[in-house]
Amino acid sequence: MKPTQPVKPNSNITALLESMSQTGFQGRKLGESLGIWTRMVADPDCTIFMGLSGAMIPAGMQNVLIELVKHRYVDVIVSTGANIFHDTCEHLGVRHYLGHHHANDEALFAEGIDRIYDVFAYEEEFRSIDAEIARFADTIAPFRGSSREFIRLLGDWLREQKPQGQSLIATCAEHDVPIFIPALCDSSIGIGLVMARRRGVAVDVDQLADTDEITRMVEEARKTGVIYVGGGVPKNFIQQTQVIASIHDQNLGGHAYAIQYTTDAPHWGGLSGCTFEEAISWGKEAPACPRVQCFCDATIALPIVASGLIGSGVERTRRSP
Repeated sequence: MKPTQPVKPNSNITALLESMSQTGFQGRKLGESLGIWTRMVADPDCTIFMGLSGAMIPAGMQNVLIELVKHRYVDVIVSTGANIFHDTCEHLGVRHYLGHHHANDEALFAEGIDRIYDVFAYEEEFRSIDAEIARFADTIAPFRGSSREFIRLLGDWLREQKPQGQSLIATCAEHDVPIFIPALCDSSIGIGLVMARRRGVAVDVDQLADTDEITRMVEEARKTGVIYVGGGVPKNFIQQTQVIASIHDQNLGGHAYAIQYTTDAPHWGGLSGCTFEEAISWGKEAPACPRVQCFCDATIALPIVASGLIGSGVERTRRSP
């Protein structure tokens, strides 16, 4: 029995999180997540996979994610298509605006304004980016490959088209961090590619190639750590790599580290709230792996923990190929 240690206010975010790890409830989980993420970064054998769901880019998390990539605190990203579409918008100058969740949505529709909870955006501007993605497809056609390959090309194209722009995908292209979008057609990127296809542009994103490529990355890594922002398809896409590997006679023993920030609860039976303990029954997490799930809005947790990581000065000793 170790007594809790009451937390004190502290302008040092790293120290604050470390002290929170000795308290209780979700504050403790948030503090513990910093410790586990730090262990991943300091482990020279660990390849770190991040699952990114929710509307993180419209909610203002773009710079946080960019800094995580620049500091090499993640090695591979699996995202929803929506996040990467909104990221592309920001790179090309299409902004998201402060709105309100009690707005009149019929009035917004009449004005051509889309609402993402309390964030507003112009529908016509979004459609202009759909058209840009279709135009980009023209430049790479004929194309057949994984979403990882497609997004890498898109990131390079954005850097060429607007060098002064900033985006997660451009940063990942620059730092050689692959991005997978396993449900790419379920996004405005998919809409743009349908526009191109109806014009006869030969572009085919092979989602089975995605599954094979990311599983091979897991198979070739000495250890893997996972960080889930929300849940959904990105979480399962990373989790199932352990199952696929075992089917092909590579029993890797599950992910060696695991963190999740989610507002979903396990008792509804959905994957987004599924506990890591349940995942052990599938062989997706190692039974003894350091793991923590913080039931907290990711727009609160992510900037705080990222600040704690950067403030700690922890550096990658080696990034697994």
